[in-house]
This record gives sequence, C-alpha cells and structure tokens, in this order.
Amino acid sequence: MDLLTVGGAIIGVVAIYIVMARGEIVHMLFNLDAFLLVVIGTLSSTLIAYPWTTIKAIPKAFSLAFFPNKRESSLRMIELVVGLSEKSKRSGFSGLQPEVAGLKDKFFRNALQMLIDGYDIDIIEDNLEKEILYVRERHQKVASVFRMMATVAPIFGLLGTLLGVVQVLRNITDPTSMGAAMATAVAATFFGIFAANFAFLPVAVKLSEYSEDEILNMELITEGIVSIHKGDVPVITAKKLEGYLSAILREQSLANSKL
Repeated sequence: MDLLTVGGAIIGVVAIYIVMARGEIVHMLFNLDAFLLVVIGTLSSTLIAYPWTTIKAIPKAFSLAFFPNKRESSLRMIELVVGLSEKSKRSGFSGLQPEVAGLKDKFFRNALQMLIDGYDIDIIEDNLEKEILYVRERHQKVASVFRMMATVAPIFGLLGTLLGVVQVLRNITDPTSMGAAMATAVAATFFGIFAANFAFLPVAVKLSEYSEDEILNMELITEGIVSIHKGDVPVITAKKLEGYLSAILREQSLANSKL
C-alpha cells in the first residue's frame, strides 16, 4: 500500500470535513442530486471519449495509486545488469540461461533470452525500444483518462450550479424551495472540485510517476543488454547505466560499489 497516497487522502478529507463542520454545512455532503450529476456526468463523458480497451483499464489503474506494483529500484536494476555482464565474461551468453528464471521482470526476461538465443543486436534493440514505446503510450492513455475526468468534473459541478440557480429563480417566492435548490447548486460545485483535485488529477500524476519509473528501468535494461552484447567490460556497462540516474542516485551507486 502507498502510505503517501492514503495519508494525503485522509488529511485532505479530514481538513475539508473540519472546515465544513465549523461552518455547519456538513449536510451539503448528503445532497444526492448534486453527487449523481457530477459522478454520472463525468462517467458519461469518459465513456463517450474513450474506447472500451482504455475504459476497462481504469479500475486497475486507480487501484495502482493505492497499491502500486512492486518493482526493483533503478540502483538494484543496475546491480543485476552488471552482475550479468560479469557472468557473461566468465561463461559466455549461454551461461546466463540459469539467470532467466530468477528474473521477476517480464521485459528483463525477454531481453536476456533474446541475448542468449543469439539474436542480432539491431533486432534486440529494435524489439526492446518498440516495447518501451508501446508501454509508454499505453500508460499515457490511461493517465489521460483521469486528466480528462479532472477537467470535466468541475464543469459538471458548474452545470449543477446553473441548474440550482434556475430552480431558485423558479421558486423565488418559496423560501423553502429556494434553500434546497441553492444547496444543490453549491454542493454540485463542491463535488466537482473535490473529485478533480482529490481523486482524478492526483491519480493521473501518480500514474505518470510510476510510468516514468518503469520506463527508466526498461531503458536501463535495454542499454545494459546492448552493452553486454557488445562485449563491454562490467565497469563500462555500469558507467553507461549510471548516466540514466540523477546525481544523488549516482553517488549512492558509487557508495554501494565501495562497500
């Protein structure tokens, strides 16, 4: 579980609840008309905008914000690739076959297997780069769904506000009806802004961050496999891979190598 996501959500909800409770307007949260307008309106727009192949990935993508997939860190990935480079120098490419089964990353297993099978370096590099491109585009599509939802949710909130104002004008001589209509108008705006800024947009950004981490590891693997295929010594392979990391991570990698 991603504690930052859960903690941020709890803090945001609690802060809003306290403010609304102090203003004695918590009852706004129980306005079903406003809630349905924003939720169903946002959902309908999303269904219109995207094909089913993208829509069906939304539930899993949303859960990833709270329960991200476990993957090796970039530093650990470099250690694995350098270790393979050292073994290939001792045993050749065929000696790497036992290592394939121990790799959890499917992309890594595929890349190493192509190396062992003796594919030409151009074929290996082209295959891996196409896979990276496909993964990046797939992730961007899913993240764009949540960005669109973050865009349209406040608009449906505004629509609810306009409908509420119309009801107020229609019942301007009935104070009781005016109050209910005004509550719907304000609640719709609240739900739209809340959904956009506490659900859809944060999830989109979180998914983009996870995607960048995964793409970085895939690029490290590609560079490492190409380096091993070219016969680079492990030190050169490590230096090439460290170029993908930030200065802080490079310092950590250097410190680990001295231990």
